[in-house]
Amino acid sequence: MCHKLGLVMQRLLLGTALCWLLCQLPVNAHSPGLQVMKQWKLLRYNFASPSRAGDTNFYNPENVLVTGIAVTADRIFVATPKLFSGVSSTVSWVPKDKIGDSPTLQSFPDWSFSNTARTNFNCSDLILTSVYRLRIDSCNRLWMLDAGISRSLEDYESTCPPKILVVDLNTDRVVRRIDFPPEVLRGETLFTNMVIDETTATSCDDVFIYITDTVEPGIIVYDSGKDVTWRVSHPAMYPDPDFAQSEILNDRFVLMDGIVGLTFDEKKGIIYFQPLATDRVFSVHKDVLRSGPLPNGQMLDVKLVGKKSSQGIGLAVSPYDGSLIFSPLSETAIASWNPATNQQSVLAHDVDQLQFVADITTTRSEPGVVYAISSKFHRFFLKNLNPNEYNNRILRIELPQPKGQPHKSPLLGHSLPLTTAPAHNSLLHYSLYNTHPHTNIHVHSQVNANALQTYFTSPALSTPLTTKSPYKFETAGFVNYGLRNPFTALNQGEAFPPTKATRDNYQRSYLDTLVSSPVTTPATAPTSYPQNQRHSGFYYP
Repeated sequence: MCHKLGLVMQRLLLGTALCWLLCQLPVNAHSPGLQVMKQWKLLRYNFASPSRAGDTNFYNPENVLVTGIAVTADRIFVATPKLFSGVSSTVSWVPKDKIGDSPTLQSFPDWSFSNTARTNFNCSDLILTSVYRLRIDSCNRLWMLDAGISRSLEDYESTCPPKILVVDLNTDRVVRRIDFPPEVLRGETLFTNMVIDETTATSCDDVFIYITDTVEPGIIVYDSGKDVTWRVSHPAMYPDPDFAQSEILNDRFVLMDGIVGLTFDEKKGIIYFQPLATDRVFSVHKDVLRSGPLPNGQMLDVKLVGKKSSQGIGLAVSPYDGSLIFSPLSETAIASWNPATNQQSVLAHDVDQLQFVADITTTRSEPGVVYAISSKFHRFFLKNLNPNEYNNRILRIELPQPKGQPHKSPLLGHSLPLTTAPAHNSLLHYSLYNTHPHTNIHVHSQVNANALQTYFTSPALSTPLTTKSPYKFETAGFVNYGLRNPFTALNQGEAFPPTKATRDNYQRSYLDTLVSSPVTTPATAPTSYPQNQRHSGFYYP
């Protein structure tokens, strides 16, 4: 008990130091590496008919915000999902050439793809309802993930089944439509993010797609070569009620979103993910996801990568060294953390321009550069938006180039068709953890054995008062899956977890046992749950 109290006190002291360091930052500090590519007070479209702009069901500028981005050599594509009513087009583009302007959004591919305020459409047509994320593959094709849900933060209308449309950017024509079988959908499925895995592709259509279901938490795997789909889930994909409330400057809002942040390290074959309502980042290897649906009673092989200083959504991987790029909401910053070396740094900090970073992406046209979407989502959500402020931004950051690497290299280094995956994509290389307790596997040593890491220097902030950065990331240990945990039934999707009131205040979270080292027996929890009700989508740490 004294040891646990000591850890609690240590966390409180670190939190106090965090607050002190943040107070020393200049209020209007602008990071030298942060470049505003585009910015808007309120978004506006190139309306096909000027009269439509007066219909608030078709266009309400105070309900339109950007959540997804994809960048080519000459265009920037953005996703504006139908979180509220009045979102005219859910996918648009703007020219890339000018910097710092507020261009009119060009509906993509054209206005015929929008079903906003329309009744004359069929879900079997090539129409788009609500797109949260966009991705571009090596064949210069734009993948648009359509959730099919209108007004997801108002009355949550299931307008059409979810789908993916693939557009050839050389012609701006749809070349493929992907529909999902009902077996992978749930009652309130909301597809919000995806990554494209081309590491073993032999053609443009021989890829794997990993998709997040945020409201009914899980990852959907689509094998485009075989045109088959399956679903996996894990308690790590569910929201944590202790982190339901997020704080950005003077605004607080409650949003119990499950898994939504997603990125892929294609060199190591690792998928990183995070719910919104958590301070943790998790990972799973591509070979685990590719192996198909889980056998009955088997847990998904998920690793706890570490803990952040606050909630967040946007994730990316540096093409240089595999560092995880993330954005803690409360700190209004973009930071990086290398899981292999535990090296951490702040790439950008700005109290106005980095208030809610929903998406971070690398580009094939500019290796070593990340683009980020920043919006005042919380102001939209709380209905206290100031239309005279900039509320949507597209930001650009050049990543610091590691020493000894003279030339920037693209993500995969070559175009499709691709060769088969190299040996370093194996599970053994990924697992700095021992997933086979009966075998002798060398465990890579951690740089710092203490789970609570010290603060680290910030190359992006020049003030002498910020000799240490306020963004901590706790490292992981290794896993013993031989111990049965009380959430096995929850992972199977039917049993309700124990309530927080039934547990000791100092009982350790199940999710923390994913990295326990050495392994200790977790505190016991009730093992008999009501079997006559489906879980509500929450776990209780």
